[in-house]
Amino acid sequence: NFQTSSTEPGLLPGETVVREGKAAILFPSANEVFYNPVQEFNRDLTCAVITEFAREQLAQRGVRILIPGEKDRVVVRLSKEKNGNVDQETSEQPENEQQMEEEGDKKEFITASVGERCEQGLRVLEGLAASGLRSVRFALELPGLKSITANDYSAKAAALIARNAQHNNVSHILQASQRDASMVMYEARGRKERYDVIDLDPYGSPSPFLDAAVQAVSEGGLLCITCTDMAVMAGNSGETCYSKYGSVSIKSKYCHEMALRIILHSLDQRAAVYQRYIEPLLSVSVDFYIRVFVRVKTGQAVVKNSASKQALLYNCVGCGAFHLQRMGKKMSQGKHMKYSAATGPPVGPSCEHCGQRHQLGGPIWAEPIHDITFVQKVLGAVSGNPTRFRTSKRIEGVLSMVTEELQDIPLYYVLDHLSSTVHCNTPSMLQFRSALLHAGYRVSLSHACKNAVKSDAPAEVLWDIIRCWEKSNPVKRERLSETSPAHRILSKEPTLQACFEIREDANPQSRKRHLTRFQENPQANWGPKARAKAGWVILLMFISKIFQLILKG
Repeated sequence: NFQTSSTEPGLLPGETVVREGKAAILFPSANEVFYNPVQEFNRDLTCAVITEFAREQLAQRGVRILIPGEKDRVVVRLSKEKNGNVDQETSEQPENEQQMEEEGDKKEFITASVGERCEQGLRVLEGLAASGLRSVRFALELPGLKSITANDYSAKAAALIARNAQHNNVSHILQASQRDASMVMYEARGRKERYDVIDLDPYGSPSPFLDAAVQAVSEGGLLCITCTDMAVMAGNSGETCYSKYGSVSIKSKYCHEMALRIILHSLDQRAAVYQRYIEPLLSVSVDFYIRVFVRVKTGQAVVKNSASKQALLYNCVGCGAFHLQRMGKKMSQGKHMKYSAATGPPVGPSCEHCGQRHQLGGPIWAEPIHDITFVQKVLGAVSGNPTRFRTSKRIEGVLSMVTEELQDIPLYYVLDHLSSTVHCNTPSMLQFRSALLHAGYRVSLSHACKNAVKSDAPAEVLWDIIRCWEKSNPVKRERLSETSPAHRILSKEPTLQACFEIREDANPQSRKRHLTRFQENPQANWGPKARAKAGWVILLMFISKIFQLILKG
């Protein structure tokens, strides 16, 4: 769905132009710096998040931002007034902007448009910029920016960034830099030198850059971090995950959300060293990577809560039941908080459901991974201005699912895994969700997995529902080994009598509206591209030429 061209004026031999968003990016044919079209969603989402972050931050500085195509947002308020009438549709503006308008007589505010340098605006750093595509898009699509530093360690990449800035006429906002990304950030640790937004999208793990990043972002500033080393974070190599992020990953059905919680744990731990802490705004697992957007603030008193925000994880290797164990405990004593060691463990030596052993993983971030108020602002802006991004439909689908997730429930079970554990056929998602709701528990989906069941119901209740389902969809017991999880779970009678009658509230809005919630494979071999290599195309052409000469000879 992206456009390429190799006939534009001013191109060097073999160069190609790729168009994405408002940017036209020059790429060399030798593919020194690759372009991955699947990451367009990542870049679009980042532009949408930074726009709302800028709107909030700059309103406090007396600046209003103008987004092309954006009108005043309209929302329907469903709360009833005293006379029983439903509120009419009202034009919604951020509180900060309303306040600015009310104070308009006393103080004038500045309007910031895209493509213009704003002296009171945000300072942005893209630490690993490659071709500079992301930074050029920021310059062309985000209003309220003072400066963008697009940095890359490669001399060829830095030269390409400078060319692309010039080609897109954004050199007045965007500066190319050729340095070690960590050094750029370490030198910006002083309060006046810090960046308002730092974006790190490395090839692989961001772990070498996190210590510098949590120091170089301004007070209340935004960190945007991508991890593409999903094999490590999803449990294939727990010891490598520990060395990079200070957390042991586990192979499990909830591995994609666990990966998000691992990177948030790592960020919070590194920030705490400098008396800083994180506030996650949005955390998504999509395609072959994870992406988190967090605010970083300073405060010694809040940092004391850090241990109670992290948890160890006990995962049963037989049935997949899991339990969390907080690392610390806090109790309110009047105006003061008392901190103590946590008590545990929450499980016995073997699983109470199937008798198998537990694996120990983590620590992971155990608090909410999204700020729903902020996510709703981003969602409202994207759905109200759908032509702004090519991937708007998917952004709307993913963010709608995010707003529906149970925020206080870490991790999830997967429905087909629950049924396959006992070798029975699988109830429909609506039936299973209805059974949980009938039993008095909350339940939601997860954006990170298609068949996820996120619920405050304990594992015992989930297995009771499966036991009840199995009674009307019986399994051949004689085929089950007596030591298998299936035999042990099914040999116990359910204490809960599950009701599978479909409830209206079992079907979430995102599903009812058939929103684009998960990525369809856009092309063959659509995962992470190979690490960029200079001149490989030329080498292949050279080998091909030799073969042709041999065949002719």
